[in-house]
Amino acid sequence: MDSADSVVNADGDARDVTDPTDLTDATGVSGVTDAPEVAAPSPPPPAWQRIAARSAAVLLAGVSVLIGFRAADADGVTPVPQLLAFLPWLFAPAGLGLLLAAAARRRTGLVWALVALAAIGWFVRPYGADATEAHGRVVAHLRVLTANVEFGGAAEGLVDTVRREKPDLVFVQECDYTCSGALESRIPRKDYPYREVVEAGGAEGSAILSVHPLRAAAGVPGVLAMPGAVAEIGGRSVHLQLAHPLPPIPGGVAMWRSELGALRSYAAGVKGRPALLAGDFNASQDHAAFRALLDAGGLHDSARLAGRSRTPSWPADSALMPGTQIDHVLVSGDFRARSARFLDLANTDHRTLLVEVDLYDMGRNGRP
Repeated sequence: MDSADSVVNADGDARDVTDPTDLTDATGVSGVTDAPEVAAPSPPPPAWQRIAARSAAVLLAGVSVLIGFRAADADGVTPVPQLLAFLPWLFAPAGLGLLLAAAARRRTGLVWALVALAAIGWFVRPYGADATEAHGRVVAHLRVLTANVEFGGAAEGLVDTVRREKPDLVFVQECDYTCSGALESRIPRKDYPYREVVEAGGAEGSAILSVHPLRAAAGVPGVLAMPGAVAEIGGRSVHLQLAHPLPPIPGGVAMWRSELGALRSYAAGVKGRPALLAGDFNASQDHAAFRALLDAGGLHDSARLAGRSRTPSWPADSALMPGTQIDHVLVSGDFRARSARFLDLANTDHRTLLVEVDLYDMGRNGRP
């Protein structure tokens, strides 16, 4: 036997080793192991998926910033307070972020979007109790109207609305000289014998009209007039305050916050007594400064009590941009709301709010 072609194993059997790759040892176990297979690298995602993922991240980051301020009970600086007014509309960018994350197959993005949507859903719930603590005997049924007539442009429509709806209390903002003149000449004194009017040009003028006796009371100081009064209604003294703080425009957020703070101080000062604050607050329930005002005075938003907490009041033409509710009638716990309606007047960017409320004696048996 040729030694180059065979070997004898331990059992005395010859085995051919002509094949140089056959390196099985004498025990019959191969001395060569298979090399592990190296997986081929995954191809990069298509460009459109990368764009979708990045777009989702940008949208969700912006939404998260606003949700963070809302959760922290803070209004922040421009552009946060301006955008917080439209918090319910964050469903749109958050939902788009969800779709983009799904298209990009980004699990992290999907979870992020779902958490953001859940947070928005939590915060869009109506703020405050759904009923007041009013009890006892109803001493008065009131119809309260508030209207921002935008530099007096809607004065004629306001006069017609007051004549038609016959509210007991009327609060008018941005009532310029034309507006105050129309109130004087076209709404008879016999119908509204009690008035607190601040005559001024542009947006600075304001007015309170009442069918119930008014006595003078200090208003809240502000760049735009915010008169106050005390009304004698059903044997109770009701503190009235017109609200019209400056809007939170870029560069004006500090003043907006300061004037809302002044209204908050007023509300805290009349807490425990019948009170009604109405007007253009330039703030929604999604602003910390507005919620602080409600809490400080133990006040309730009539629209919220009537189930209309998210009905937009500005801009009047919400087809042009998303709307928000910044016009309010706030009442103390001595009232219960029956209804709230938002009316459209021509030549103003605000909708007019008309609420019906009942005033209770709170078991005082005739005491104010």
